Amino acid sequence: MSRKWLEKETPIWVERGIVTREQADQLLSMYETKNHAVGLLPILGSILVGLGILSFIAANWQDIPQLVRLAMIVLLMIGFYAGGELALRRGHDKLGIALVSLGVVSFGGGIVLIGQMFHLVSYNAGTFILWACAGMAATFIYRSRYLYLLSLLLFDIAQWYGAAEFGSFSYTTFALLVVGLGFYGWKWRHPLLIWCFSFSVTVQALMWAIASDVPFLWMFIPAMALYVLGDWLKDERHGGYALQTAPLAAAFIFAIVMVMAGHGRGLADDSRLLAEPLYYFGALILLFAVSLIGKLRNGRASSAFEWILLAPFVYLPSGVDVLYLLALFFFSLYVLWRGYAEEWRFKINFGTILFICSTMVAYGKLTWDFMDKSLFFILGGCILIGLSWFLNRRKKRFFDDTKEGNGHV
Repeated sequence: MSRKWLEKETPIWVERGIVTREQADQLLSMYETKNHAVGLLPILGSILVGLGILSFIAANWQDIPQLVRLAMIVLLMIGFYAGGELALRRGHDKLGIALVSLGVVSFGGGIVLIGQMFHLVSYNAGTFILWACAGMAATFIYRSRYLYLLSLLLFDIAQWYGAAEFGSFSYTTFALLVVGLGFYGWKWRHPLLIWCFSFSVTVQALMWAIASDVPFLWMFIPAMALYVLGDWLKDERHGGYALQTAPLAAAFIFAIVMVMAGHGRGLADDSRLLAEPLYYFGALILLFAVSLIGKLRNGRASSAFEWILLAPFVYLPSGVDVLYLLALFFFSLYVLWRGYAEEWRFKINFGTILFICSTMVAYGKLTWDFMDKSLFFILGGCILIGLSWFLNRRKKRFFDDTKEGNGHV
């Protein structure tokens, strides 16, 4: 509940006699007005300062004596950490976290620059893993969402660096990400942190499939393991669905690619895409079974329909694009239906976006080859605007009716 929402709703409550004017004022007094934009300034400033320091040192590094370089690195890091701790003790939380984040940036930048200074050769992503671990340690010490997101980014960079430079997937990076930051997200159950964690794991599953030279479909097994975990969380709105959104989005994007590239034929000869059916189907069925048990346990059996996106239509000899297109529409309509049934605004918005995407994919698939390109974009834009207007109008009417219904109870 926010003060802005209360300021809009309390006059209605007073008018209907639900609360008195004095009680409404007391409710408003419990929620301080917060200027989030001002609170973000130290964070944004820390990012700019960190980039400025790294770029300045990199540009003038060769002209600085080695001992001075080493002293600069150590003093910068200690100064930022000490300044952050001092600011936090004085109650300046945003500024303190910003300075601590600069300490983390200085630590990693220092490792890289020292390696260059002494011509140290790296054969893996160990440097970036150590940097990410420093960010994770700071996250646990200061319990900061910003440091958590910074650590996630560093683990993703470490994984990308190992895959791009050495052509290998770092299981150490993945394990530290899942165990360390996964535990932190599980403990605090903040939807944004859980969503970002799920996104990072899904991206690293993709990097694993690419770097390990395994068939692409295998990436969905670790990604959907996250989805299954979300089914076992009792509180769907504060953890479960945030954990499941990224894997579902990955499956949705894959279905779009299959629609646009399928051409109605099977892809049975594509060894880079298709996993061994026996093992892949077995893993998929096992995950589905565990998911279904979790859904039944928490009273969400109908959400098993979401697995339609993981149906292995790609193994069929023909009709791949049509089946995936139908799956896109059925899934988006299901999400919309559940959003309205649960009166959950996030699902309604998510389903609206998915339905519009599905419509535009179908439109592009069916008309691109034979329609004039100018007419294609004009008509497509009109369809998009019309759908957006209709669905937003339907959503607004639904929530207005819900408010009126609650007011008469």
